[in-house]
Amino acid sequence: MNKTFCIFAGLAFALTACNQNTAIGNDREAQVDPAPTPAPIEPAASALRNIATAIVKPETMTTAEVQTIGGERGRCIYRLTEVGFPTFVYEPGVRGFVKLNGKLIPLTAEGPDRYSSGELLIATRLVDEEGNAGLQAQEIIIVPPGAKDELGYRGYVQCDEGVTL
Repeated sequence: MNKTFCIFAGLAFALTACNQNTAIGNDREAQVDPAPTPAPIEPAASALRNIATAIVKPETMTTAEVQTIGGERGRCIYRLTEVGFPTFVYEPGVRGFVKLNGKLIPLTAEGPDRYSSGELLIATRLVDEEGNAGLQAQEIIIVPPGAKDELGYRGYVQCDEGVTL
Protein backbone atom coordinates (compact mmCIF):
# COMPACT_ATOMS: atom_id res chain seq x y z
CA MET A 1 0.00 0.00 0.00
CA ASN A 2 2.76 2.42 0.95
CA LYS A 3 4.69 1.56 -2.22
CA THR A 4 1.60 2.19 -4.40
CA PHE A 5 1.00 5.51 -2.68
CA CYS A 6 4.60 6.58 -3.35
CA ILE A 7 4.28 5.68 -7.04
CA PHE A 8 1.07 7.69 -7.45
CA ALA A 9 2.45 10.62 -5.45
CA GLY A 10 5.59 10.65 -7.62
CA LEU A 11 3.53 10.49 -10.79
CA ALA A 12 1.31 13.35 -9.65
CA PHE A 13 4.37 15.43 -8.76
CA ALA A 14 5.95 14.78 -12.17
CA LEU A 15 2.81 15.88 -14.01
CA THR A 16 2.32 19.14 -12.11
CA ALA A 17 4.36 21.14 -14.62
CA CYS A 18 2.58 19.77 -17.70
CA ASN A 19 0.29 22.78 -17.98
CA GLN A 20 3.21 25.21 -18.14
CA ASN A 21 3.67 24.96 -21.93
CA THR A 22 4.03 28.55 -23.12
CA ALA A 23 4.31 27.74 -26.84
CA ILE A 24 1.94 29.72 -29.02
CA GLY A 25 -1.22 27.83 -29.77
CA ASN A 26 -1.27 26.27 -26.31
CA ASP A 27 -4.72 26.90 -24.85
CA ARG A 28 -4.47 29.34 -21.98
CA GLU A 29 -7.02 31.20 -19.92
CA ALA A 30 -7.31 34.81 -21.11
CA GLN A 31 -8.20 36.16 -17.68
CA VAL A 32 -5.09 34.56 -16.18
CA ASP A 33 -2.47 35.21 -18.84
CA PRO A 34 -1.95 38.59 -20.49
CA ALA A 35 -1.88 38.82 -24.28
CA PRO A 36 1.58 38.03 -25.65
CA THR A 37 3.75 40.96 -26.61
CA PRO A 38 5.38 40.85 -30.04
CA ALA A 39 9.06 40.02 -30.37
CA PRO A 40 11.36 42.94 -31.19
CA ILE A 41 12.32 43.62 -34.81
CA GLU A 42 16.08 43.53 -35.34
CA PRO A 43 18.46 42.99 -38.25
CA ALA A 44 20.12 39.58 -38.41
CA ALA A 45 23.51 40.93 -37.29
CA SER A 46 22.21 41.96 -33.86
CA ALA A 47 19.48 39.31 -33.50
CA LEU A 48 21.98 36.47 -34.02
CA ARG A 49 25.01 38.03 -32.31
CA ASN A 50 26.87 35.66 -29.96
CA ILE A 51 24.65 32.66 -30.73
CA ALA A 52 25.85 29.31 -32.07
CA THR A 53 24.51 28.90 -35.59
CA ALA A 54 23.90 25.19 -34.93
CA ILE A 55 21.03 26.06 -32.58
CA VAL A 56 19.33 28.62 -34.83
CA LYS A 57 15.92 27.29 -35.80
CA PRO A 58 12.93 29.16 -37.29
CA GLU A 59 10.25 29.95 -34.75
CA THR A 60 6.53 30.43 -35.24
CA MET A 61 5.04 33.91 -35.09
CA THR A 62 2.08 34.92 -32.97
CA THR A 63 -0.86 36.86 -34.39
CA ALA A 64 0.47 39.98 -32.61
CA GLU A 65 3.86 39.54 -34.31
CA VAL A 66 2.31 39.14 -37.76
CA GLN A 67 0.33 42.35 -37.13
CA THR A 68 3.51 44.12 -35.99
CA ILE A 69 5.20 43.40 -39.33
CA GLY A 70 2.21 44.63 -41.34
CA GLY A 71 -0.21 41.70 -41.37
CA GLU A 72 -0.94 39.09 -44.02
CA ARG A 73 -2.48 41.34 -46.67
CA GLY A 74 -0.52 41.23 -49.93
CA ARG A 75 1.87 38.57 -48.59
CA CYS A 76 2.57 34.86 -48.63
CA ILE A 77 2.59 32.89 -45.38
CA TYR A 78 4.88 29.87 -45.04
CA ARG A 79 3.94 27.38 -42.33
CA LEU A 80 5.68 24.19 -41.27
CA THR A 81 2.26 22.46 -41.23
CA GLU A 82 -0.94 23.38 -43.03
CA VAL A 83 -2.62 24.42 -39.80
CA GLY A 84 0.43 25.82 -38.00
CA PHE A 85 1.38 29.37 -37.15
CA PRO A 86 3.44 31.40 -39.66
CA THR A 87 7.19 30.80 -39.81
CA PHE A 88 8.14 33.02 -42.77
CA VAL A 89 5.98 35.92 -43.98
CA TYR A 90 6.98 37.52 -47.27
CA GLU A 91 6.06 39.61 -50.27
CA PRO A 92 7.48 37.71 -53.26
CA GLY A 93 10.40 39.60 -54.76
CA VAL A 94 10.14 42.46 -52.23
CA ARG A 95 10.81 41.57 -48.58
CA GLY A 96 10.12 39.05 -45.85
CA PHE A 97 10.24 38.41 -42.10
CA VAL A 98 11.44 35.40 -40.16
CA LYS A 99 11.61 34.83 -36.41
CA LEU A 100 14.96 33.53 -35.16
CA ASN A 101 16.39 33.63 -31.64
CA GLY A 102 13.18 35.27 -30.37
CA LYS A 103 13.55 38.25 -32.74
CA LEU A 104 11.67 39.22 -35.89
CA ILE A 105 14.23 39.72 -38.65
CA PRO A 106 13.35 41.77 -41.75
CA LEU A 107 14.85 40.47 -45.00
CA THR A 108 15.23 42.14 -48.39
CA ALA A 109 14.61 40.28 -51.64
CA GLU A 110 17.79 39.42 -53.54
CA GLY A 111 15.83 37.84 -56.37
CA PRO A 112 12.46 36.18 -56.87
CA ASP A 113 13.11 33.40 -54.31
CA ARG A 114 16.01 34.71 -52.19
CA TYR A 115 15.90 37.00 -49.16
CA SER A 116 18.74 38.27 -46.99
CA SER A 117 19.65 40.38 -44.00
CA GLY A 118 23.39 40.83 -43.74
CA GLU A 119 24.87 37.33 -43.91
CA LEU A 120 21.53 35.59 -43.21
CA LEU A 121 20.05 34.04 -46.34
CA ILE A 122 16.64 32.44 -46.92
CA ALA A 123 15.76 30.76 -50.21
CA THR A 124 12.33 29.40 -51.13
CA ARG A 125 11.35 26.75 -53.67
CA LEU A 126 7.90 25.52 -54.61
CA VAL A 127 7.44 21.75 -54.54
CA ASP A 128 5.14 19.95 -56.94
CA GLU A 129 2.99 18.66 -54.10
CA GLU A 130 -0.20 19.63 -52.36
CA GLY A 131 -1.13 19.13 -48.73
CA ASN A 132 -4.29 17.48 -47.39
CA ALA A 133 -5.97 20.88 -47.01
CA GLY A 134 -5.01 21.88 -50.55
CA LEU A 135 -2.09 24.19 -49.74
CA GLN A 136 0.95 24.36 -52.03
CA ALA A 137 4.06 22.64 -50.65
CA GLN A 138 7.19 24.76 -50.38
CA GLU A 139 10.74 24.32 -49.13
CA ILE A 140 12.78 27.00 -47.42
CA ILE A 141 16.51 26.93 -46.92
CA ILE A 142 17.96 29.03 -44.10
CA VAL A 143 21.67 29.81 -44.04
CA PRO A 144 22.58 31.58 -40.78
CA PRO A 145 25.67 33.84 -40.71
CA GLY A 146 28.86 31.81 -40.45
CA ALA A 147 27.01 28.48 -40.67
CA LYS A 148 28.79 25.46 -42.08
CA ASP A 149 25.47 23.83 -42.99
CA GLU A 150 22.18 25.13 -44.29
CA LEU A 151 18.87 24.32 -42.64
CA GLY A 152 16.10 22.99 -44.88
CA TYR A 153 12.40 22.76 -44.09
CA ARG A 154 9.41 21.56 -46.07
CA GLY A 155 6.07 23.13 -45.29
CA TYR A 156 3.16 24.87 -46.98
CA VAL A 157 2.58 28.31 -48.39
CA GLN A 158 -0.61 30.30 -48.80
CA CYS A 159 -0.61 33.66 -50.54
CA ASP A 160 -3.11 36.49 -50.17
CA GLU A 161 -5.54 36.86 -53.02
CA GLY A 162 -3.86 38.50 -56.01
CA VAL A 163 -0.30 37.56 -54.94
CA THR A 164 1.45 35.14 -57.27
CA LEU A 165 4.58 33.13 -56.69
